[in-house]
Order: sequence, then C-alpha cells, then structure tokens
Amino acid sequence: MLSGRRLDILDPSPLDIEIEDIALGLSRLARWNGQTHGEHGYSVAQHSILVTELVATDQPTAPIHCLLAALLHDGPEFVTSDLVTPFKRAIGQAYVELETRMAAAIHSAFGLPATLPHEWSDAVNRADRLAAFLEAIHVAGFDELEARRLFGW
Repeated sequence: MLSGRRLDILDPSPLDIEIEDIALGLSRLARWNGQTHGEHGYSVAQHSILVTELVATDQPTAPIHCLLAALLHDGPEFVTSDLVTPFKRAIGQAYVELETRMAAAIHSAFGLPATLPHEWSDAVNRADRLAAFLEAIHVAGFDELEARRLFGW
C-alpha cells in the first residue's frame, strides 16, 4: 500500500488498514467496469458516498456508525477490486470468505463491529441496490425498464 502498510489479504489485520489506502484505492477504481458515460469513470468512492447519502436520507436518525458502515460498505474492494456480481457468484464461497474477512478487519479498524447489526446491513444493502439502479440509468446507459428488472426498483 502507498501508506507503507503491508496487508495480508488472506488474513487481514485491522492494524494494517489505513483510510488513505482505502480512499485512494476506491477513488481510482471504476464502477461498471469503466463502462459509463462521460469523459471520466464513475468511481467506487463516488458510489460509496451516494450509498451513504441514501442511507442518511432514508434513515434520518441512523447512528453515525451506520453511516460509517455505509461509507465503508465496499471497502474491501480497495484490494479485491470491484468485481461484477455474476463474476463474484462464479468464483463462489472462497471469494465471499475473503471479502468477509477483509470487511471485518476494516470495520474493526474504524470502531465498527466486525459483523454489522442486521438493521445497519439491511439499510446499507437497500441503499446499495437503489444506488445501483440509479447509476445504471444515469451513468451506465441502461433504460429504466431494464434497470427496474435487474435491480428491483
């Protein structure tokens, strides 16, 4: 990592997680495999901010730690990259386990429970799906009907 930390991605330690590494990695990582309108890609960092704003709008009394969980919801992607969901499913359980361990280390590094409370993860997952729906239409070139079919909104 540019911070100088060396992260064991198979056994990540919260002590090796730096916000600068996450922010840099996610800001340079394109959503939608870079297949978006405009001169510049739409980054995972931008997506993470949108998800956080959607949680805050949907849950105005959400605890600050829930909003932090929303901001960090794709945090593992700073090392795993932003793989499209069908590819993640094809890779299978090994990928899920790696991503879960990385998320737990990130959560612990920033004072969140390693496993988030269900109400937080439900709020973040709902906002993540809504963000994907909105991004599909506004940045990835989907028509609304196709986006509704794929993302359930």
